[in-house]
Amino acid sequence: MTPSLPTSSLVRSRLAAGTAFFVQGLLFISLTTRLPQVQQKWSLDELAVSGLLLMVVLLAGVGSVVAELVAGRSSSAVVVRVGLVAATAGFAVLLVAPTFGVFAAGLALYGLALGLVDASSNMQAVTVEHLYGRPILPSFHGFWTAGGILGTLVTLATADVELGPALLPLLFVPVAALAAPYVRRDRLAAPGAAVAVPWRRIALLGLAMVLFYMVDTAATTWGPVYLDGTLDAPTGLTALATLPYLVATLLARAVGDRLVDRHGPVWLLRISGVVAALALAVIVFAPTWVVAVVGFTVLGGAVATIAPLSFSAAGALAGGGDASAGDRIDTVDAVIARFNQFNYVGALLGAVLTGAVGADDLRLGFAVPMVLVLGIVPLATQFAIIRRRVPGETVPDPTR
Repeated sequence: MTPSLPTSSLVRSRLAAGTAFFVQGLLFISLTTRLPQVQQKWSLDELAVSGLLLMVVLLAGVGSVVAELVAGRSSSAVVVRVGLVAATAGFAVLLVAPTFGVFAAGLALYGLALGLVDASSNMQAVTVEHLYGRPILPSFHGFWTAGGILGTLVTLATADVELGPALLPLLFVPVAALAAPYVRRDRLAAPGAAVAVPWRRIALLGLAMVLFYMVDTAATTWGPVYLDGTLDAPTGLTALATLPYLVATLLARAVGDRLVDRHGPVWLLRISGVVAALALAVIVFAPTWVVAVVGFTVLGGAVATIAPLSFSAAGALAGGGDASAGDRIDTVDAVIARFNQFNYVGALLGAVLTGAVGADDLRLGFAVPMVLVLGIVPLATQFAIIRRRVPGETVPDPTR
């Protein structure tokens, strides 16, 4: 049986996991929307930025591996808090760094923390989803998007503020998140029987997530640089590559749970792949920065549910594909931590490959995800395992 918590406790656990996602979005987008400032402050070209992003991605992968090890010995709740502390420290260092070496060190610590919080927050989300007994991962990733929107708005409001101590108040948010009531292992039922994990099917789901993060990281990392350097957007408005993208993503994730319940994940993801390719075509061939912003907006809505549904399906496979998956917390946590590695493969393609291919012209860089994202269409059938709500089924109401 799936363990059952009182409704109020379930809602608190859902909001706690959402808080971790919110912090991730806030810090990551606050950093990427300021990449033009980073370039200017440290006199970096696109290839140098790609190198820094490669470092972040590789260290995030290490952090995800560490998350699996620590969660196996304690719980994902411990990993979340450790990751938040490390992220706060790393971000503070890169903001106040007096030299490039110190900046790189702070960025490295942040990259490690990125992996810790990425993996553990998704462990938390999958656990809470199993307790609910229906797909709710899109709403968790919606918290990430909401944090990203706040980060973008802060960047727009402080466009004339240089990287430095003036931005340190941002870090009050991750510090406050340490107190959230994350799900603890002792609040769940004892682990159930071991399940043979179907790694081949999980790898196919991982390929879908690679394609999503390739698109997402390209948009959030290189979008502001694209508007600034290629399309000559007005100074101070380059973050508009990110803001409409995130708003559209948030809206799509807000209704994603209901769309999956009504139409199923296969239908939803096939449409996502086609519309995403068309939106990227608009970006690649945009004659002006305004047209490119329209493309980024449509793109955000199109790809919004790919990553959360990937984690949902991986969690279902890890638990044997039934409602009792929440009992096998050790197996599910381990699979989610390893599955999270696909995130960073996608980030490499989106951040590093886009910058490298587009070193002379970012239009070419965005052409890479434009073609590859169509791979979502044939992969959509792998998501049929996601459990949809049974008509008349009683589930906790998160609004109460």
